[in-house]
Amino acid sequence: MQVMQSANPFHQVDPQWAWSAWTPTQDQPWDTMRAGHLYRRAAFGADHLTLKAAAAGSLSATLDALLDTSQSDPVFQQASQQLAQSALGANDPKALSVWWLHDMFHTPTPLLEKMTLFWHGHFATGAEKVKETQVMLDQNRLIRRHALGSVRAMVHGIAKDPAMLVYLDSAVNRKAHPNENFARELMELFCLGEGNYSEQDVQQLARCFTGWEVRRNQFRFNNYQHDAGKKSLLGSQNIDTGEQAVDVVLDNPQAARFVVGKLFRFFIADEPSPPLALLEPLAQQLVTEQWQVAGVVRRMLGSQLMFSDIVRGRKIRSPIDWAFNWMKASRISTNLKKLSELLAELGQSVFFPPNVKGWDGGRAWINSSTLVGRTNLINQVMRDGATRWDGGTIEDFWRRERVSSSEGLVAWIQRVMLAVPLSDERRQTLIQALESTGGFQRRVDCLVLAAAFPEMQLM
Repeated sequence: MQVMQSANPFHQVDPQWAWSAWTPTQDQPWDTMRAGHLYRRAAFGADHLTLKAAAAGSLSATLDALLDTSQSDPVFQQASQQLAQSALGANDPKALSVWWLHDMFHTPTPLLEKMTLFWHGHFATGAEKVKETQVMLDQNRLIRRHALGSVRAMVHGIAKDPAMLVYLDSAVNRKAHPNENFARELMELFCLGEGNYSEQDVQQLARCFTGWEVRRNQFRFNNYQHDAGKKSLLGSQNIDTGEQAVDVVLDNPQAARFVVGKLFRFFIADEPSPPLALLEPLAQQLVTEQWQVAGVVRRMLGSQLMFSDIVRGRKIRSPIDWAFNWMKASRISTNLKKLSELLAELGQSVFFPPNVKGWDGGRAWINSSTLVGRTNLINQVMRDGATRWDGGTIEDFWRRERVSSSEGLVAWIQRVMLAVPLSDERRQTLIQALESTGGFQRRVDCLVLAAAFPEMQLM
């Protein structure tokens, strides 16, 4: 499909074409390049063996595998539990960040983990205010249970989640003095978007949640502090409970559009914003499928639009995507505590979002400081004494990768790391840098140099 040049190219896209299933052709085969594109968007990158295995099958089979949340690995589970218990024993949310980085990197279900990260940014909750590590872990597990399941069940769960109740002051919401923080954010940031509710709706919704408390790190309903009077919300009358109110919010037609719009930005493109007509088929599907999100996610990831030139390179890698893509491609294991600290310097510390809006993402990830920081991260990780390349040395890794020349290393970077091709000028820059600084033995220097290229920031 040829798309006309436009200030917003998505205005020119036919929704029916966009969300129809992509099928390979002779000119556009299902290959490692397209598998790499999918794994950057739906996971945290992949090494070339994973991409080769995916390309040997089909897009449908790869999506089936990514959406299969039943896969397990006893070794992974044991390591995960040990890290979580260590964080809980110390009551240290920063140690919990290390636990989650471990799980994101080693998980046998990377799409589930990436969706958990998406919802963590959507229902942003900060440990600096909540403080209790167990409560933050419980919220993370709640989100993971529903991350590819029922959005409706997740919103109901979040409304009663102790971490959220503390973070947005809903735990002190009393009938004599209703606190509006959670009510406002439920509509503005979580379900409807700005401009789709009134101040009266905020006031009425806050009354619905009065008496929702936290006791001993658990949700408790205090009937004596609940405003039992009837409320009106978003045009609906005679509402009493918070549960009824959540359903009223989600039954508003704008809710499904808002959620799929956030998913579009997460999976498809940071900008520009798509027209409502492009989102409408996905919103209708979400409602038709009873707010089960897996079908919408699969449709987006396997769509014509996802594999079109319109989308390629239209996302800026988050710090986690940035680091893990390098590490996955190179099969690196390293000191995750140090990695967590470096990611925090780049602005993405899990369990510590900047505010209730979560991370802005997109261009906000990139400035002169963070560009230097990204290169520094790669430099430190690759030169860290704790770093292992596929369990061994960098020399052994490159032998197994069959990369034995400057040109071969540059080709490997292009094949495994990049969403958009390097220009001939940048390819020559890397080759010349290798040849002028000691040849192929200086390959880490070459990788650090490549890390600064603008193309490397895109996915």
